[in-house]
Amino acid sequence: MVANLTTPLIGVVSTIAIGRLGDPTLLGGVAIASVVFDCLFWLFSFLRTSTVAFTAQALGAGETQEVRALLVRGLAIAALVGFALIILQIPLGIALLDAMGGSEGVTRAARAYFAIRIWSAPIVLANFVVLGWLIGQARAGLALAIQIVINVINMAATVALVTGMKAGIEGAAIAAVMAETVGLVLGVVVARSITHQPLNVPRATLLDRAKLWRMLSVNRDIMIRTAALIAAFLFFTAQGARSGDVILAANAVLNNFLLISAFFLDGLANAAQQLCGQACGARDRSAFSDAVRLVLSWGFGFAIVVALVFALFGPWLIHTMTASDNVQQTAQDYLWFVVASPLLAVFAFGYDGVFIGATWAREMRNLMILSLLAFLATWFVLRGLGNTGLWIAFLVHYAARGGLQALRYPVNLRASFAQIAAAGAG
Repeated sequence: MVANLTTPLIGVVSTIAIGRLGDPTLLGGVAIASVVFDCLFWLFSFLRTSTVAFTAQALGAGETQEVRALLVRGLAIAALVGFALIILQIPLGIALLDAMGGSEGVTRAARAYFAIRIWSAPIVLANFVVLGWLIGQARAGLALAIQIVINVINMAATVALVTGMKAGIEGAAIAAVMAETVGLVLGVVVARSITHQPLNVPRATLLDRAKLWRMLSVNRDIMIRTAALIAAFLFFTAQGARSGDVILAANAVLNNFLLISAFFLDGLANAAQQLCGQACGARDRSAFSDAVRLVLSWGFGFAIVVALVFALFGPWLIHTMTASDNVQQTAQDYLWFVVASPLLAVFAFGYDGVFIGATWAREMRNLMILSLLAFLATWFVLRGLGNTGLWIAFLVHYAARGGLQALRYPVNLRASFAQIAAAGAG
């Protein structure tokens, strides 16, 4: 739950600060650039999720040196990917920002923000690794503390640079880079204090071919899986935009409800990653099964509560988020889709955590692609229903994610622990 907050919140803070300047061009620019960075960095979130799983497994197996090695390996990969993004910033900026379809002035403002914030890429990705490493050791409190520091510094620096020093959109981007940098320094200090020794790892351990290849293989599959998930969300947004400004705005309001439910459900997914990963490392099938039941039962309980809150307070929340009568009415027309979403999403999020914790990445990748195809097929069949068909397709996507993984779970469970038993016997 805590590990996914910083990147979107930085965009939100930047948008609010620039919005206070009263220039719609600058506001549109930072809004577009923030979405671009949300998706771009989300694509590499495997650096967090795989680190959670591998760290929990090493912890369960009692491999203390491997726990340290995972942090260093992850930071090295984050640095390579981050600097690659910096090197490719010009073609990336042109391709991504032009694809957003903003006006000339909005795109120009977005490019100014992009040109500065892209330099935080290796730092943001390194923070993913540190947070994953902490969560993998069940130290979510420390991960949350680092997140809080990053966001507080970002808010303070954004206000000081944008409002106080009149640095405009460039000031918002500089504040984001500063906050992420402080967060990484703090994270490394925390990691150093946890290990009670330097983070240097013997070269042979760090470059262990089998473990390095396994990490890269899992990361590749999770990245493909994330790309398929991003494609579904971008398609949903694009189709809403084609339905007109009112539909687009209403869907944007309702998307905040989805973010609220995801905030709770993704926290349980993180718990599943840590608990299932540690059970795998300890070769304890009973503990693994108990963790799955615990996460899914708690998740369903949270989903019921969230659905009830949306049903009871949804209209009030919609009125709070927008002053437009047309947008309010349209959003209320589709509110029941949002009410149903947590009850379907709980299995998608829960099994995501289980599959990541067990590093069943290949199956997870394949099932996410199938879920995307189910989403697109449903939309194609129901496209005549307009936005209603789009929302039905979106719920089908949630249901397919959870349902397909639930069907695959017992097969993977038997195969995975049979391999562990065979390796132990050998």
